[in-house]
Amino acid sequence: MAEKRDYYEVLGISRDAGDQEIKKAYRKQALKYHPDRNPGDKQAEDRFKEATEAYEVLKDPQRRQIYDQYGHAGLNQQAGGFGGGFGGGFGGFDIADALRAFMRDFGGFGGFEDIFGDMAGGRRRGRGRVKARDMRVDLKLSLEEIAVGVEKKIKIRHHKVCSECDGSGAASEQARQTCSKCKGRGEVQQVTRSLLGQMVSVTVCDQCGGKGKIITEPCRECRGEGVVSAEKTVKVEIPPGVSEGNYLTLRGQGNEAPGDGINGDLIVMIYEKEHEHFTRQGDNIVIEVPISFSQAALGASITVPTLEDEMEMNIPAGTQSGKVFKFRNKGIGHLRGMGRGDQLVRVAVWTPTRLDEQTKKLFEELAQNEKINPPKPSKSFFEKLRETLGV
Repeated sequence: MAEKRDYYEVLGISRDAGDQEIKKAYRKQALKYHPDRNPGDKQAEDRFKEATEAYEVLKDPQRRQIYDQYGHAGLNQQAGGFGGGFGGGFGGFDIADALRAFMRDFGGFGGFEDIFGDMAGGRRRGRGRVKARDMRVDLKLSLEEIAVGVEKKIKIRHHKVCSECDGSGAASEQARQTCSKCKGRGEVQQVTRSLLGQMVSVTVCDQCGGKGKIITEPCRECRGEGVVSAEKTVKVEIPPGVSEGNYLTLRGQGNEAPGDGINGDLIVMIYEKEHEHFTRQGDNIVIEVPISFSQAALGASITVPTLEDEMEMNIPAGTQSGKVFKFRNKGIGHLRGMGRGDQLVRVAVWTPTRLDEQTKKLFEELAQNEKINPPKPSKSFFEKLRETLGV
């Protein structure tokens, strides 16, 4: 096993770095090596876990103090007391832990914690209770749906409590015996010694898997699992203004847990479909509309698409190519407030690529007119756009 790197080196910060500097450095590393950006890249996954582990230690005053005094050895002594697998090394720190930590502090718009908390396996919630695995689904939305919000129905295949054995996993009540190791509690205590004294930790019983019972004859329907595969439809309410990378947590809508366990959650990850006409900038939408020379010079009324329908727009005489027009409240609904963003329309004078003889003569006559000589280069589109947005 490779020697662990210094946590300050991993995040690229000094040993006296403050909380905000630590958070900023970690976010940069996490976004760079996030598994979604590096699918199938084991090295990137390890770097993501390494950065998350460093962040979890350095952002916590107690862990950071122990690390500054004793290094990795001190944390390894205390791994049992920190919880969640963040205190020690990679032995108890997997990709689900790293994703959970990242999404807790940087992901989603709902402020929910533990988005990926149970995706890698069930987790204990309270004495003797096991939480079923969470599920993730990806939902692609159009700008039209994002602008005003939408209700979606999603079909998922999940684990459902077996009706044959009522989730016990046993063929009969007599086929379930109390675990001899944990005496039916599902948990066992472990005592470890550390630099700070004796520590007592509670872990899941490895003999019964936390169930407190041993099955001698499994149910034929679920083969002892207590759950079977089933399909269901879930209704999801998407609020206006979501962005790609946001998520919704539907509590208890994931895999079902047998017995007195806790149902897993359904994590709905949001993705945006590319639009045929519009591009999105925050809660504003931008569209480029071509106009002819005559429309730009003489003025005109044109029809412009919006996210709902169409609208009439007046082109003043003498309009220059690149001019940006703003239509208020025609953009994306604000996620955490009232109202909507704006629609920005950039007009671009279209140049014909082929001219018939009559049209060519008209342009030649125009070219002889000194009054239509172009002015000096004006501001770029992006400068005009920033002015229009007021940034």
